[in-house]
Amino acid sequence: MRPDKPAAADHVEADHIAEAARLERTAGLYPEDAEQLLLQAAAHLELAGARDRATALYDRLLSADAERPPASPLLIRALKASNLWEYGHEAEARAIIDGVRATAPRDPAPWVIVAESLESHDELEQAHATFTEAAALLLPPETPDPPYATHPLLFGRHRVRRMLGMDHDAWDALADRISTSPVPLDELHDPKRTWSLGSENPAELRAEITRLQAELGSYRQALSRPFPVAILHWPAPELTELLTAYPSLTAEYPSHEEHLATIESSLRELSASGTPNLGIVTGTVPSYEAFAASEGTSPEEPSLLPQYATTLAARGRAAGWPPERGAECWCGSGVVYGECHGAQ
Repeated sequence: MRPDKPAAADHVEADHIAEAARLERTAGLYPEDAEQLLLQAAAHLELAGARDRATALYDRLLSADAERPPASPLLIRALKASNLWEYGHEAEARAIIDGVRATAPRDPAPWVIVAESLESHDELEQAHATFTEAAALLLPPETPDPPYATHPLLFGRHRVRRMLGMDHDAWDALADRISTSPVPLDELHDPKRTWSLGSENPAELRAEITRLQAELGSYRQALSRPFPVAILHWPAPELTELLTAYPSLTAEYPSHEEHLATIESSLRELSASGTPNLGIVTGTVPSYEAFAASEGTSPEEPSLLPQYATTLAARGRAAGWPPERGAECWCGSGVVYGECHGAQ
């Protein structure tokens, strides 16, 4: 043990290393979930300070020899870049970040990661440019109800603009409106807060404690919803196979067209009721049968269907709803969402 390091810190690092090892073993047993499990393992390795080992996991996921091509290669590249920069590989990290930005991902997550990496290294102008590129691509200023996954884009951009002393624009106003924090974003993102932490004025310290509590509440709220509220979608061939094997489920799915319409209407009702972070998971019959066996329940049990959907969402299988502007419809028709189920 290093003399300048508390014993408790060593225990924390050891816990993260042990959890990463467990997740890697689990990934070997469940290859269909390997990407999510290895990303979690890499996060634990980063927290333990084993950043070179985390990079090796990112490289493993991106390797041409990987058993399965990654579902989110740009997200993995963004995470790799952020990690590389933290242990001295700035040039490589910058090159990857430039590549991610040039690819213009339709998923907000890679944008947020690379922008926050730039921000954390005091590249505020570049961070602002990155957040703004993402907002322009994914989120027009007139959007009345931005998807839950885009909220970090708006909040991060608001924060960087406050540090740069820039005036509010339409996206900042939208960030203010969707924020659920009891403390206004302008106050949370005030650059002068840094000075108040060193103040000896009790009133200033109490105000800062209140702001920190508000931020902690926002983080807890986000962590309490680690995966979307997801609706189960069966592609036409899978639904035919499901109903052939388990005819009693016809009561749940009278037709494929009605099934698709029900998904869209259910999601719209949830959205109208104020439920954030909505998504769609796509089922397969073998996966569903395996899930039923693991639960010791017959696949013909209708109550198993929402449990299956929740499990798929927890495994990172959910696609966010509604799809991003210009993206194809979730139903698999190949038509833009706004001209398919989004037009209803």
